[in-house]
Amino acid sequence: MSDARAITELAKRRGFFFGANESYGGVAGFYTFGPEGAALKRNVEAAWRDRFTVREGNDEIEAPTIMPEPVFEASGHLDGFDDMLVECGECGESHRADHLVEDASDVEEAESLPIPEVEELVAEYEIACPSCGAALAGRSIEEFNLMFATAIGPGSGQPGYLRPETAQGIFVEFPRLKEYARNKLPFGVTQIGRAYRNEISPRKGIVRTREFTQAELEQFVDPDDDEPPLDRVADVSLRLYPADEQEDPDGEYVEATVAEAVEEGIVASDWVAYYLGVAREWYDRIGVDGDRFRFRQHLPGERAHYAADCWDAESEVSGAAGDLADPTAGDWIEIAGFAYRGDYDLSKHAEHADDDFTVFEQYDEPRTVERAVADPDMSVLGPEFGGRAGDVADALRALAERDPSAFDGDEVTVEVDGEAVTVDSAVANFRIEERTEAGEHVTPHVVEPSFGVDRTVYTLIAHGYDHDLIDGEERTYLSLSPEVAPTDVAVFPLVSDGALETLAADVVADLRAAGLSVAHDDSGNIGRRYRRQDEVGTPLSVTVDHESVEETPATVTVRDRDTTAQVRVPVDELATELERVLESGGSFDALLADYDRVETDVTRT
Repeated sequence: MSDARAITELAKRRGFFFGANESYGGVAGFYTFGPEGAALKRNVEAAWRDRFTVREGNDEIEAPTIMPEPVFEASGHLDGFDDMLVECGECGESHRADHLVEDASDVEEAESLPIPEVEELVAEYEIACPSCGAALAGRSIEEFNLMFATAIGPGSGQPGYLRPETAQGIFVEFPRLKEYARNKLPFGVTQIGRAYRNEISPRKGIVRTREFTQAELEQFVDPDDDEPPLDRVADVSLRLYPADEQEDPDGEYVEATVAEAVEEGIVASDWVAYYLGVAREWYDRIGVDGDRFRFRQHLPGERAHYAADCWDAESEVSGAAGDLADPTAGDWIEIAGFAYRGDYDLSKHAEHADDDFTVFEQYDEPRTVERAVADPDMSVLGPEFGGRAGDVADALRALAERDPSAFDGDEVTVEVDGEAVTVDSAVANFRIEERTEAGEHVTPHVVEPSFGVDRTVYTLIAHGYDHDLIDGEERTYLSLSPEVAPTDVAVFPLVSDGALETLAADVVADLRAAGLSVAHDDSGNIGRRYRRQDEVGTPLSVTVDHESVEETPATVTVRDRDTTAQVRVPVDELATELERVLESGGSFDALLADYDRVETDVTRT
């Protein structure tokens, strides 16, 4: 088990992550991933790409991280991408008000509360400024937009923003991406990349930062016809924390399979349920502890207005909770979100952009259908409305499609630029026509699994962090899955000796040629070298000793990180055997069964 301080200390000392720009005093919310962390992060991204892009048959893109202002006007980020800011009247420091409330009370999701209620809680709990201790009661809480603004081009240029999520890069390119999908629904597009949020008070290391990596999938579906392949994950077990259980003081987890969650209506969307099952299997695969993992449904005030249903994958990272069966125990962080976004995104961009955000779905056979149409008489509208006549006509046509009954009376009213405009129904030329159509234009709905890569890395370190005693000395190690571990195997010459060092170098070259990630360490005593590799999660260690060069065929010892068990393996068979262990998820059992065990003086307790 671990806490935030232990993880931060280990991360900095062993090169996983550390505060950026520390030579210049540093800036909160920005982190550099060191050699071990960058490798771990790359492996997590590769595992995600394998599962959510390759195995799901999706396409991947890479969009710019800076986008022009109209994109975010359409998406709603300019008006609604805010957090709650409270400024201290004494020292002037700004803090995120909902976080202060959560830290000082038993309120779990203060973000979902209205600002006046948060202001009342600040006063009720006598919350003080974390920087100087001054009382914050009575201080107004304001909405603060989290996007980083920039200018595109010289001078003031064109207003733009660093993207706060990777999703918009997929949505704005939908008119071209649908062509690559041959206009066939459903199809999915993924993206792994950087996103930026000007957090009020970054905290918990890489858990809440101002620059981070997301891995997102936008699944485009026909809401009437497309169903997910639920049978693939029907039996996957989920630990669910529904909204009604969160609102109940005695609320509990609901344990259910994916199939049961759908049948009982716990998860409203079949597509969301499908991806909860896929994600649960993927998290198991990369080494997230299932006992410290759950899916929590968004509360009504927390859910975005466009989301029909939304669930977060959350991991417990403190290791301090004695009873994780109690949903209120432990330190839970969001590591992924699963939302059914409806047609909100594509419809918004269709309103603002000059392009087609629909898919034309062809019928098996042409159909004769009735359509309500309006064909306004421009000879009347022109003199009456002048330059606005075209907008009035467009509004009448749109109303005919949307609400034919509006034309039942002698007059019909439409809204143009926020103003009500009334015209004679006869001028609108409303009628019902029969048409033969080959297909229809469908605005796809979007299902979005969105993963925080940095937070997943933090979770893997927190869940893999462990310690034991070896000959009375405490050992700290990371029990990481071989698929994501920064290094596959470490190779050591037992002592500084020319023959041993030559053979060790040859072994390193052979293993790297076989595609393994190899660390070559000849510094310090062998026990200290083992400890270094254990602490960064290297699954296997190979030691070249005197027996290795004295006997034919040459053999080396192979050591398992978690159990510290060792066996002797011929050098000629080493690459094949190590690959077998790594592909099995790190199980050392096959080597113990097939090769001679090395008896050591090490006693592990």
